[in-house]
Amino acid sequence: MAEDIHKIVLIGAGNLATQLGLALFDKGFDIVQVYSRTLEAARNLADQTKALFTNNLAAITPVADLYIYAIKDDALQEVINNVSVKSGLHVHTSGSLPIDVFRGKIELYGVFYPLQTFKKEKRVVFDDIPIFLEASDGEITNNMKVIANKISKSVFEAKSEDRKFIHLSAVFACNFTNHCYAIAEKILQPTGLPFSAMQPLIREGIEKLQTLTPEEAQTGPAVRNDTNVINKHLEMLKNQPDLAQLYQQMTEHIQTYHKQKSE
Repeated sequence: MAEDIHKIVLIGAGNLATQLGLALFDKGFDIVQVYSRTLEAARNLADQTKALFTNNLAAITPVADLYIYAIKDDALQEVINNVSVKSGLHVHTSGSLPIDVFRGKIELYGVFYPLQTFKKEKRVVFDDIPIFLEASDGEITNNMKVIANKISKSVFEAKSEDRKFIHLSAVFACNFTNHCYAIAEKILQPTGLPFSAMQPLIREGIEKLQTLTPEEAQTGPAVRNDTNVINKHLEMLKNQPDLAQLYQQMTEHIQTYHKQKSE
């Protein structure tokens, strides 16, 4: 079947759909149609992939080999229920939803989950992006591996239960970390210095993880139990109680974590 998978419909035109669609298009796959609730978004991605576009689920073409649902989790079930096309292979791209959302509605189905943060505006290279696969049977899994290997060197099988933990881990590793960067930028504003002043520090922290575990790489006043510095920081945040509380909680969690590890 994998040799026959060439025509693809993208159901969604957001950050992930855009980056995945462009990666597949660059590897020679035929993006025949793009669907989005917003016609302009569908048109924009369709223009980049030489595809047709629609904002009508009833107008999704039945001639594709692969239908990729790259949409918000809370909209996925409703969209699946309203897609009339039952032929071809249907996959969703969610890290947190199970494969069973297709059960009883589609004959051939699976999950195609790229583990990366995506924005439409910043093109990504898929070569090293892990892609986690799950399918309704072993043959489909093998077919999906052929497709995934066209764009990435890191392809894995992952059941729905495991994928939930992968997604939760990613939220801590990426989303929460990025929010901390946003807080850091806000704290730096009174100095007039740009956030770029923090970037060498951020890069070094990431590079250390090439040779050290996150636990081994931990530094800072919390792990050193430097009470004087911690109290000074909390004093600086006294007019921002939400950040003071977050600082206190993070500090205590680091200290507890490393105390337990040393016992």
